[in-house]
Amino acid sequence: MMRRLLLALVLMLLAAPAFAVNPDEVLADPALEARARALSAELRCMVCQNQSIDDSNADLAKDLRLLVRERITDGDSDEAVLNYIVSRYGEFVLLKPRFSMKTGLLWGAPALLVLAGGLSLLVFARRRSGKPTASKLTADEQAKLSELLEK
Repeated sequence: MMRRLLLALVLMLLAAPAFAVNPDEVLADPALEARARALSAELRCMVCQNQSIDDSNADLAKDLRLLVRERITDGDSDEAVLNYIVSRYGEFVLLKPRFSMKTGLLWGAPALLVLAGGLSLLVFARRRSGKPTASKLTADEQAKLSELLEK
């Protein structure tokens, strides 16, 4: 029974996620390390695409983590570090893209499409309501209807 519990514990520990930040990357100053961790959580790994560089084990992610730490120790502000990396890799490197004139259409397109769809439905409904739904009966049809109703 004890062996089974030990085996289960070992298997659960093996399934735990591996942290990507290596001990040799960690800064000595805890405040600077916290800033570096916060910044690297905002940056996308260009290899993994849906992971931050803080979570990724890719070589490029490691290089970016080291670059972030280097810029922080050089005295750059958080915004300056992000601007430097965005200037090298583009806006795609940010997990949460900034709002700018370039991205304005991207951010506003869903709302514009919903508004355009609602407007077109409204116009279509108003045009449709003015039209008759059926045509008038011909003289032969009217005579047959009168004949059927009399019976």
